[in-house]
Amino acid sequence: MAAHCSGCVCNEAKTEGKSELIPTIKFRHSCLLRNQRCIAAYLYDRLLRIRALRWEYGSVLPTTIRFHMCAEEMEWFNQYKKSLATYMRSIGGEEGLDITQDMKPPKSLYIEVRCLKDHGEFEIDDGTIILLKKNIQHLLPRWKCEQLIQQGVLEHFIS
Repeated sequence: MAAHCSGCVCNEAKTEGKSELIPTIKFRHSCLLRNQRCIAAYLYDRLLRIRALRWEYGSVLPTTIRFHMCAEEMEWFNQYKKSLATYMRSIGGEEGLDITQDMKPPKSLYIEVRCLKDHGEFEIDDGTIILLKKNIQHLLPRWKCEQLIQQGVLEHFIS
């Protein structure tokens, strides 16, 4: 794509008899357009990465990741999170459908987990309430504890 001058600066250079500056002006303009395209590509890539963070970590980002995001990026993340939540509530019946869970097919429905820190009571589907205390192991439904694993409350324990 050939870069074209807006005419203003080039016409001024022509009328003042400085036509030798025109190639320099056009080159500078081309560089500015290239830099603008590079910045747009960089920002778009960052938005794609921020969107992927919602799928990887859930609706709550770790502090270490939030620290590296500016206010506008956090605002975009929160808007994306709300849009995704609205969509998930609109599908799958009364409770909605969480499409961010089970991104990979599980090998088993239950996994053994160990609590990394005290979390308090945790209710599973059958109404059983489990007390999540540090260093205690439990066999829990995978889909119920994946978000707690991502938040650092639980870790997958392999015996």
